Amino acid sequence: MPLPAKNNRINRPSIRDEVYTNLLDWIMEGVLRPGEKIVDKELASHMGVSRTPVREALRRLEDKHLVESSANRWTRVSEIPLKEPEMIYPIIWTLEGLAISTAVSTMTDQDFIKMDRANCELEKALKNADPVLASKADTEFHSVFIECSENFYLIKILQDLKIRFRRLEVNYFEGPAYAYSSIEEHKTIISALRSGDIELAEKTLRSNWKKSLERHRAIKRK
Repeated sequence: MPLPAKNNRINRPSIRDEVYTNLLDWIMEGVLRPGEKIVDKELASHMGVSRTPVREALRRLEDKHLVESSANRWTRVSEIPLKEPEMIYPIIWTLEGLAISTAVSTMTDQDFIKMDRANCELEKALKNADPVLASKADTEFHSVFIECSENFYLIKILQDLKIRFRRLEVNYFEGPAYAYSSIEEHKTIISALRSGDIELAEKTLRSNWKKSLERHRAIKRK
């Protein structure tokens, strides 16, 4: 079972949450691949904890359908359903459109600076062919206006959805020059939000997500 070379030992006070967060990150970033067998004893040894918090974390991940198990036989990372992008992406671009429409009146220059910075990080990651960092930068970009919506329920729903599609993003950003269009679309979104042009921001956002979905369809056809 592959594990990260860098081993950050876990602090005892937050052991349960840190074990869960570590496993979640490894699944989303492709360290633990779909179908990968998981051995709780190995994970516990690697993180320097007992098997109890690892088992608790695996149960939480199973509740989110990121891990599956057969009683007393095996535990593994869940496969990604072929139809998952088709089901998730339209929901996300619809809800993010709602977030943009409510965030525009609350956003400040500091928020736009954060979005610019995340977009620059995305460009660097793409040039370095680093899908994990590209995924993180893209998520950071979208997170700015989502948080600015100040709608707790909307933010929570989108966070839960994005846990599921982060694995898809890593695969998506493994492609060639497709994603450079995202950089320009992000710039358009920032400009539209600065000027208060909600219609242009939402239109560009939908285009950004639809191109991502088309990329997944193309990969599936190969």
